[in-house]
Amino acid sequence: MQTEAFSELFPLFKGANPETLEWLLSVAVKHEYPADRAVVMEDAWGNAVYFVVSGWVKVRRLSGDEVVTLAILGRGDFFGEMAILDESPRANDVIALSSVRLISVSAQRFIQTLFKDPQLHHRMLQLMVRRLRQTNQRYQIRHRPPAVKLANTLVELAENYGQPTEKGADIFNIPFQDLADVTDISLEETTKIMDKIMSKGWMNIDEEKQMIHLLNLKHLNHLSSQ
Repeated sequence: MQTEAFSELFPLFKGANPETLEWLLSVAVKHEYPADRAVVMEDAWGNAVYFVVSGWVKVRRLSGDEVVTLAILGRGDFFGEMAILDESPRANDVIALSSVRLISVSAQRFIQTLFKDPQLHHRMLQLMVRRLRQTNQRYQIRHRPPAVKLANTLVELAENYGQPTEKGADIFNIPFQDLADVTDISLEETTKIMDKIMSKGWMNIDEEKQMIHLLNLKHLNHLSSQ
């Protein structure tokens, strides 16, 4: 991948020094995984930072027999950056929701990259603050009606990873259980709300192409802000 395409795909590297990007790409490792394959196991956190070139993944928390999806990430995002600074054991793993292509950079080399380019270091802090704000937003709406919370999840996924369409965006057909976990509502509530949204014509699901077509982001945005 050329440095220009790399910086365009990943907001983290927007404005980064081209020489820094060339060096980073020279030491990066490419990975491809099919759907449902483990990308990072719980004992591998802290070894590298991973960048999602294409496809969708989910971060899961493992606690005994309980498995809960914590986050859903798509093209242009990255994960593993926090673990390289924290040596404590992890009880999370990352699973491919769809076929996925990744690039990984070892922890040591990623830290070297941050030191090489102050602009990149600053951009990293900006994106981490953005993630914190999104987490705070979810916390602030935790007592809102389930429909409001689910609309917020769908809008966030569309804004972060969706492919824009004339009136909305297309996202991966994320399993309802994963949507329920991330939204912090029940599977039953998720199913009822998704059915209602489809009945209003705001969304449809293409099972064959594994896509959710969000047809009216304006109404979903309005619902998420109630």
